[in-house]
Amino acid sequence: MVFDFYYRLSAPRRREYERSDSLDAPELDQGLMQPLGDRLQAALVSGDQTSVRMGAQAVADAFNTALRLPPIRVSVLRTRPQRGGSEYHGYYEGGEGGDKARITLWMFTARRRQVVAYRTFLRTLVHELCHHLDFEGFRMDESFHTEGFYKRESALFRRILGDPPRAVAARVTGKQA
Repeated sequence: MVFDFYYRLSAPRRREYERSDSLDAPELDQGLMQPLGDRLQAALVSGDQTSVRMGAQAVADAFNTALRLPPIRVSVLRTRPQRGGSEYHGYYEGGEGGDKARITLWMFTARRRQVVAYRTFLRTLVHELCHHLDFEGFRMDESFHTEGFYKRESALFRRILGDPPRAVAARVTGKQA
């Protein structure tokens, strides 16, 4: 599946898009990642910004080590900025000139000033880590939001949550994933 803007891409950018769409999620050790996710969840519940940053950094460090990616710095800011009626959740900046790449996350909603739900916060972190994977692991020039990108994000997100992969869950429960 391609999104409408695909047809406006140049031939080289279309090839990059198609490559992104075709890639699967790399394996992550659930036994390593799930406890880190659990600690991040506890930090969010506490509402302590430093603990949340340390928890998010621990997830990112384990992710990068497992996938042999360069380190990345995670920043956690307080209240999400708004633009045009929507809120920012996270932001990825690639490293340049020897600087580490950076992920910025926000831990409080803009409107209600409540701590972001754990699954939302974790999915945002994994989303930004997938951009890092695209650039540093898959050596892409661009990190498109393809269907393949979202499949990788979902698979890695489930590994950190401790959920079984979709195909296994479907066989075990008899339900279609």
